[in-house]
Amino acid sequence: MAAKPTKQSPIPSVWARPRREADQPTLSRATIVREAVVMLDAEGVEALSMRKLATRLNAGAASLYRHVATKDELMELAVDEVAAEIHVPPADSPDWRAAAAEAAGSFRATALRHPWLSSVLGQAGLAYLGPNLMSFSERLAALFTSAGFAKPSGPIDTLLSYVIGMSTTEAAWLITVARSGETEADFIARLMPAAQQAAAVHEHLAEGYADAVSATVDPVALRDEKFAYGLDVVLDGLALRLEA
Repeated sequence: MAAKPTKQSPIPSVWARPRREADQPTLSRATIVREAVVMLDAEGVEALSMRKLATRLNAGAASLYRHVATKDELMELAVDEVAAEIHVPPADSPDWRAAAAEAAGSFRATALRHPWLSSVLGQAGLAYLGPNLMSFSERLAALFTSAGFAKPSGPIDTLLSYVIGMSTTEAAWLITVARSGETEADFIARLMPAAQQAAAVHEHLAEGYADAVSATVDPVALRDEKFAYGLDVVLDGLALRLEA
């Protein structure tokens, strides 16, 4: 006898189910997501809850659930909302490398405007199925295909892994600085004696911290320089692959 088919559980993603229509015309999914992004930017992922969001919108939690079934779905929608801010140059740009660097820089800038973004990209279910992220990926694929890469998924994954990894670290650092109530330069100056002491028994690290103390470097410019260095290394590798 043939085995009876088992009932499949629904795919846990807002992008994999029919969109729900609510009976409260003043409350739309777009309104909910925009307010969620504001809340995430101001307070972080831990502070976001459906109940608190409903209170901010002067609505009942049940009204939100008619549009968004779970917090995970809300995070998928929030990720896709801010992804619309990422710029990718046209596929026919004369210099694919400069265009890819511009796209990477735009992604990083978006991630720093929304410090929660990078840390949740790998956790927000099937967020990559959202229309804005799909459009972003399509434009990157067109750019790398036009450059001559036979399979654009490789360079896309490589570029985004670098940008997301760097942005996650950088955003976490900036959140720490913001919580101190100080400027980044002042926070670094106060932290440096402890950093020097910790590095004192490590020859190369101690030398690096000594150089950092003697130099007057703009911390924003230094972060930009670090990002650009790593991005150049990634693009150097992709250029070698393309030549091969």
